[in-house]
Amino acid sequence: MLNIVSILIGIFALPFIVIGSIPFLALTLWFVIFIPIVGAAVGALSSSNSGRNFNLILIVATALRLFIGGGII
Repeated sequence: MLNIVSILIGIFALPFIVIGSIPFLALTLWFVIFIPIVGAAVGALSSSNSGRNFNLILIVATALRLFIGGGII
């Protein structure tokens, strides 16, 4: 059950991460990065790893986009 909740949290965060990937909208990523962190924490409590891994991929993608843009752009 927690795995499904974790995946749903990641799916909720995904459109915001896509919008934040557009240049000059990366400021939204600073607020959105916490959503997959919560999803990864919920997924870590689950017996399955797919929800946790999905949220970890979202965290890495968000952090990489912030790193490439210098955190602002």
